[in-house]
Amino acid sequence: MAPLAASPPRSKTAAAALRHLLLLCLILPCLSQPLLPAPSPSPAAAPPPTLPLSPFNDRLEAAYIALQAWKHAIIEDPKNLTANWCGPFVCNYTGVFCTAAPDDPHILTVAGVDLNHGDIAGYLPDHIGLLADVALLHLNSNRFHGTLPGSMQHMRLLFELDVSNNLLAGEFPAFLTSLPSLKYLDLRFNRFSGELPDAVFGRKLSLDAIFANNNRFNVTLSPATLGNSTASVIVLANTELAGCLPPTIGDMADTLVELILLNTSISSCIPPEIGKLKKLRVLDLSRNELAGELPESVGDMESLEVLNVGYNQLSGVVPESICLLPKLRNLTVAGNYFCGEPVSCLHIPLRDDRMNCIPEWPHQRTHEECIAFEHRPPVHCGADGCILHHPL
Repeated sequence: MAPLAASPPRSKTAAAALRHLLLLCLILPCLSQPLLPAPSPSPAAAPPPTLPLSPFNDRLEAAYIALQAWKHAIIEDPKNLTANWCGPFVCNYTGVFCTAAPDDPHILTVAGVDLNHGDIAGYLPDHIGLLADVALLHLNSNRFHGTLPGSMQHMRLLFELDVSNNLLAGEFPAFLTSLPSLKYLDLRFNRFSGELPDAVFGRKLSLDAIFANNNRFNVTLSPATLGNSTASVIVLANTELAGCLPPTIGDMADTLVELILLNTSISSCIPPEIGKLKKLRVLDLSRNELAGELPESVGDMESLEVLNVGYNQLSGVVPESICLLPKLRNLTVAGNYFCGEPVSCLHIPLRDDRMNCIPEWPHQRTHEECIAFEHRPPVHCGADGCILHHPL
């Protein structure tokens, strides 16, 4: 009789059975999901591999831990966006996008999370830092509170971070300035406070878009902020700004396309160097304390489409070169003390010149208001853009 084949040691058999049992426990809650994931490419995904990638590897296991911790940190999810966040196949989760890892095309990894407009209430747990390959994190229009956890410093591939319109608070997360891939930063409509560091505008970080408006930040305008940035869009509206518009603002001519500083309490002149911004399309300096004249050099900003300097203390005559800009479609100079406006401005499709001191022009200030303004001490602008003699 042939000898029976030797059976495997009992300890190995038990270990194998335990592994199968653990895997079964993960799969059972989500049997309604397909057993093979269908990875969705992120916007920056590499060409898809010819063979399907395995849904089991160390990175996806780490992502599973992170996403389960995040799900437990969610208090309300009225749209049930995270209802299918169960089981090990994280690439099937709503809002989770997978692709081949950038450093190894044979490994599947989580490349993005998009929960925009979910109205989700909760907080961001420390485990979120385990999503180390995430390039896009879009969480706008939710109700996340707390702050951004420091573990996010491990997201070295993070390219776009949008946490706008939430309930986040605390100091500016300092680790953001050390993320080497970050280009798009949107923190607007939150409750962040304290100083917005100069490094946010620095060339080392080289952000392309900075949205920090409608927070409680304190920002000091200087050559280190408006002058050192490589951003194409800077929005600091409804934020407390100190300092003056520096002449170095013209140093951003190569990149700046949109600058919005409305309602920021700036007390400053407008430096003539602003005319160097030939790529700028939108300039909004409204509802501040700008004084002096509107520089003739603004007429050199050949790409300008929207100019809003309304509700300041500007005076003099609106330069005709501005009204002749070929792309200008929206001009607001209302709420100032301009005493003249060229007829050429009348062809601009959207124009608001109310509440000035333009003779025989409709909807202007009263004669008494204009006379009182004329008797104020003249405004003198310093080389740094600051007002040397502030109007009374």
